[in-house]
Amino acid sequence: MITYKKSGVDIDAGNRLVQKIKKIAPEIGGFSGLFPLAKKTSAQQFLAASTDGVGTKLKIAQLINKHNTVGIDLVAMCVNDIITIGAKPLFFLDYFATGKLKVNVAAEVIKGIATGCRQAQCVLLGGETAEMPGFYKAGEYDLAGFCVGIVEKNKLIKQNKIKPQDVVIGLPSSGVHSNGYSLIRKIFSKKELKKYAHELLKPTKIYVKDILCILQKPDLKDAVKGIAHITGGGFFDNIPRVLSGNCNAFIKKGSWKVHEIFNIIQKKGKIAEYEMFRTFNMGIGMVLIVQSGKAGKVLTYLPHAKVIGTITKGKKAVKII
Repeated sequence: MITYKKSGVDIDAGNRLVQKIKKIAPEIGGFSGLFPLAKKTSAQQFLAASTDGVGTKLKIAQLINKHNTVGIDLVAMCVNDIITIGAKPLFFLDYFATGKLKVNVAAEVIKGIATGCRQAQCVLLGGETAEMPGFYKAGEYDLAGFCVGIVEKNKLIKQNKIKPQDVVIGLPSSGVHSNGYSLIRKIFSKKELKKYAHELLKPTKIYVKDILCILQKPDLKDAVKGIAHITGGGFFDNIPRVLSGNCNAFIKKGSWKVHEIFNIIQKKGKIAEYEMFRTFNMGIGMVLIVQSGKAGKVLTYLPHAKVIGTITKGKKAVKII
């Protein structure tokens, strides 16, 4: 049986590193970092920041020479993190590194980044292109991105208000998004990667407009108590990051549509269900934890979203039943 760890990615090691880094910088560990602006009043504002990359999804783009969507992934992985605390993205910067610069390829990547920024309603402020001969193989490049947003103190989403009977709402993903590709590349041959490339390269959905739509509705004030971006670590590692210490999240299988590509991946790799839900988003890219009495109202504004679970008493665990 193939696992993410056997494909070369050790989520547990990453989590242990985070715990070590917390001893040096105790404020880290959330989906994004917060920096208070000088004025300390009820209307105090915070800058929110996040950085990420696209990962080995880039290998698929490079395999079939299609480079105009991975820039959207890059923006999405950053802006989807800062929106989890209620911050509005302000600006984005990118870092493009390669061994030998191919201008047309880089231009296609940047077009995707610009598209992602438009979708996220933020400005592409600048970036860096690094040409490093001998560091990357011919035709390879890597991407990193950096996003800064802003949020008022009284609009910060804090998970300490989450309690039993709250409702878990899932926003559908566009596909695999930008996690789990080392495992995908382990189980699929090059021929199969080309066969499924169209599906595998669907860009990560950007949730900024959807989330801000909810957070800015006067009739939904304080309705959203927590937001989790389902990235590396899947359901089991990401949802607990926003749970209160006395809560569990019960997720009901079958309450949303799982994209067929996940079934293909699981069958081909003979991957255990737990491993699938810890590696991939399984069709849910963002999770909202909402007051039970306002869940119906949230769904009227987000018609594609689904109630996928509930909050119960517990110790920050996720149960999928």
